[in-house]
Amino acid sequence: MVHPGGPFYLPAGGFADLFYVGLTHFDVITIRIKMFMKVLSPFIAGFAIAYLLNTPMCFFERKLYKNNKHKRVLAITTVYLLALAVVVILLNLIIPQVVQSITDLASNMQTYLTSLDALVKNLTDQYQLDSDGISEMLGSYQDMMSNISDTVSKALPQILDVGVAVGNGVISGITAVISSVYMLGKGRLVPQLKKIIYATLPKRRADWLLEGCSQANRIFVGFINGKLIDSAIIGVLCFILCLIFRIPYPMLVSVIVGVTNIIPFFGPIIGAIPCLMILVIVDPWAALRFFFLVIGLQQFDGNILGPKILGDSTGLSAIWVLIAIVTCGGLFGFPGMVLGVPTFAVLYSLVREWVNKRLRRKGIDGDGKPIDPMT
Repeated sequence: MVHPGGPFYLPAGGFADLFYVGLTHFDVITIRIKMFMKVLSPFIAGFAIAYLLNTPMCFFERKLYKNNKHKRVLAITTVYLLALAVVVILLNLIIPQVVQSITDLASNMQTYLTSLDALVKNLTDQYQLDSDGISEMLGSYQDMMSNISDTVSKALPQILDVGVAVGNGVISGITAVISSVYMLGKGRLVPQLKKIIYATLPKRRADWLLEGCSQANRIFVGFINGKLIDSAIIGVLCFILCLIFRIPYPMLVSVIVGVTNIIPFFGPIIGAIPCLMILVIVDPWAALRFFFLVIGLQQFDGNILGPKILGDSTGLSAIWVLIAIVTCGGLFGFPGMVLGVPTFAVLYSLVREWVNKRLRRKGIDGDGKPIDPMT
């Protein structure tokens, strides 16, 4: 007797068994996945490097070396030399100043807190404010910042002791760089994947899948490269303005603002909060200046610089950007907040295309009205 479930009964039972095994051995599976990802991490890093450098490499190949028969080799050499220059600048100019700022801030924290306490008491006495409530709030804030300072002071020597980390990661780093060069140069991964897709799927579905991948690639490349350029410009502008307005620890503040600006929508807020918390302790009047500075910088980025660089690379409205950041950030942390927007943009584009195709087949528009065949 044939089971009413037909041929789908056996696969369904198999999936149920796999699901049960996965739940009962979740810890073991998680450990195995982490081990597998650790082995693949150099190649994942190499793919990320190649993905980021692919756009400038194509630019140099098309514009600078278009008439040279070794244009691919020259373009790859150029982008890696530029990337090396950026790394050297980071290691020799920016990172040492940031570390020095953190060290000075942690060592002088108690002095700053004492000065802040004296300023608050002076203001409460001068303007006859509620000293008990302000003192309680100030005490909680001082305790929190003291705990943060102690944590940073204890962790900083371990962070600066990079010898072991470099020793352990040098092979992985070399592997990542070599694999990225191969992917940019003579890598045959994409043609091989296309061959597999056309071999396993009907041509119409394979064309649809490859078109979706191409569209996703355009969205991700446009968004990520645009955001990196935008954030770098904002970081440099913030550093210059901090020097002009005499903001303490300008390099540390600018790095925080520039890095968090990569996050869409919430980036300026996320970057401004820790900077204001630091500046309130060091110099409250500088914190006030920085508050207006970062508002002006955010308006410039949101209304002028960002649209010029990014354009409409995602095609998402503000509400979908907000949903993407909150959802993906809650699930995957900082990487989710950065990559959630282009991921949602790809899904949104695919769903919109599917909906429009279904409506055209039914001969109606989005309001349920018949489509004029002459339009």
